[in-house]
Amino acid sequence: MPTPSPSPSPRWLEPEQQRAWRALVLGTTLLFDRLDDEMRDAHGLSWVEFEILVRLSEAHGRLRMAQLADSLAHSRSRVTHTIKRMEASGVVERRTSADDGRGVEAVLTARGRDLIERVAPLHVEGVREHLVDLVDPADLAAVGRVFDAVADRLVPARPAMEIR
Repeated sequence: MPTPSPSPSPRWLEPEQQRAWRALVLGTTLLFDRLDDEMRDAHGLSWVEFEILVRLSEAHGRLRMAQLADSLAHSRSRVTHTIKRMEASGVVERRTSADDGRGVEAVLTARGRDLIERVAPLHVEGVREHLVDLVDPADLAAVGRVFDAVADRLVPARPAMEIR
């Protein structure tokens, strides 16, 4: 029996690549944590709950639960748990799918629409303050191109996440 060939050694990151990677990990973690803190402090809403409201708003107020989970890159059970909490506060409802009567949809309520309208300005100001206004427009455009390329590579595994 032939001996398996040794696996190739990893293509280790160059120092500048490693620095960029670490900056990305730390920067995005801190940015999302700050945005989450600001929303919780001002409106009692988490970042994930805000993203659910955004997805529902952009989908004309309703999405199947499975599509919602895929669009957030979260497990269905995590989204179900979060939707239950949001249902209790009256910002979303779960209903049988109007299309086929089989699936369950998350539906944005009038209270949910009001909430996203109140939170969105804080969110936009936070994104501006903690990201957009800190960098040169050309650098921000480069970040957009970089993550478009990343998404183009990874979205086939999660087609519901396509944002264009």
